[in-house]
Amino acid sequence: MKKIYFLVIILFTLPLFAQNETLFEEGNTAYNEGDYATAINKYEQILENGETSSEVYYNLGNAHFKANNLAPSIYYYEKGLQLNPNDTDLLNNLAIAQNMVIDDVDGVQETGAFRLWKEAVSSLGYNEWAWIAITFAVFFAILFMLYYISTKSGLKRTFFALSMLSLLATLITLTFAFQQKEQFSNNNYAIIFSSQAPVYAEPSLRGDEIFVLHEGTKIEVQETYQNWVKFELSNGLQGWMDKSDVRSF
Repeated sequence: MKKIYFLVIILFTLPLFAQNETLFEEGNTAYNEGDYATAINKYEQILENGETSSEVYYNLGNAHFKANNLAPSIYYYEKGLQLNPNDTDLLNNLAIAQNMVIDDVDGVQETGAFRLWKEAVSSLGYNEWAWIAITFAVFFAILFMLYYISTKSGLKRTFFALSMLSLLATLITLTFAFQQKEQFSNNNYAIIFSSQAPVYAEPSLRGDEIFVLHEGTKIEVQETYQNWVKFELSNGLQGWMDKSDVRSF
C-alpha cells in the first residue's frame, strides 16, 4: 500500500515539476527579451503551483525592478533571502533597490557581543546549521566509540578530547539552527507598497498624522488592530498605518 501511495505522489509531482521548469525557462526567455510583464507572470505561476525557491524570487525581483516596480522587487529579494540569507546576488540587488527608496531610515547599529552573535547566527540558514549539527553529532558518535574501544591511554585521551569538542560543536550549531528558525518563524516584517503611506499616532483617521512613508520602505509590524498595523522602523520610530499600504513577507 505504501509503495502504491509513493507511486501516486511521483505520478502527480513529476508533471508539476516539469511544468514549473518550463515556466521558469519561459520566464527567463521573456526577461532576456525585455518582456518583463510576461516574465513576472511566468514566475508568479510557479509560486501559484506551490514551488518556492531563492532562484524564482531572485528572478521575480529582477523582473519587477526592470519594470520599475520598486516595492515588489524589494519584497521578492527579501523573500529570497529568507531561503538563502547569504546569496550575494540577492544581497547586492536588494542593496541597489533599497538605495532608490525615498525614505532614508538609518537603523540603530548594534555593537559588541550581541552583534557578533547575530552575525554568526545569520551567516547560514537554519537548514544549513541543522546539517552541520548532524555532521558534528556523527563525528561525536564515532570518536566516542573509538575512545570506548581504544586500549592505549594516549589514544583514549585524544579520542575523548575530540569527541567532547565535537559534542560542543554540535550543541553550538544546533543552537544556531534553532535561533535562525525562530527568527524565520517570528518574522513580522513588511514592505510598503503604496507610493505614499501616511502614518498616524493612533489607529484612526481622526488621529494626528505624524509623518509619511513611501514605497519600498521596510517596517517591522508590532501588532494589528482591525485594518491598521502598528509598526516600528529600524531607527526606533513607531506609528500606525493602513494595512492595505503594506505587504508582509
